[in-house]
Amino acid sequence: MLYVVMVLVLVLLQYSYFGFMVGSARGKYGVKAPAVTGHEMFERHYRVQQNTMEQLIIFVPAILLFAHYVHAISAAVLGLVFLIGRQIYGMAYIKDPKSRGLGFIISYLASHVLLAGVLIGVVIKLI
Repeated sequence: MLYVVMVLVLVLLQYSYFGFMVGSARGKYGVKAPAVTGHEMFERHYRVQQNTMEQLIIFVPAILLFAHYVHAISAAVLGLVFLIGRQIYGMAYIKDPKSRGLGFIISYLASHVLLAGVLIGVVIKLI
């Protein structure tokens, strides 16, 4: 379970970094709070952070449940795949939003493999 916790901390630090980048972009491109639009580059950073937050709602409980009901090391590995996918997504989105697909798919699949594994693991334990 320690590996899962380490991966979760890395994922949360990554999210925090994305938030820091939004703040930096806000200053760099002159987008005054509370506005969330105004300069395309600011909006790209903002969307990376927001999409990551949307994905975390699924990922965080999924990795914890998978670690508990299925296998902790496998959960940590899938968590690293999620982390890498989010990084690819973020870098691609900021460069060119049309290129975000690979990173999105990697992180989406990691989360949903975790979810499917939890479902299968729980059903097996029930029977």
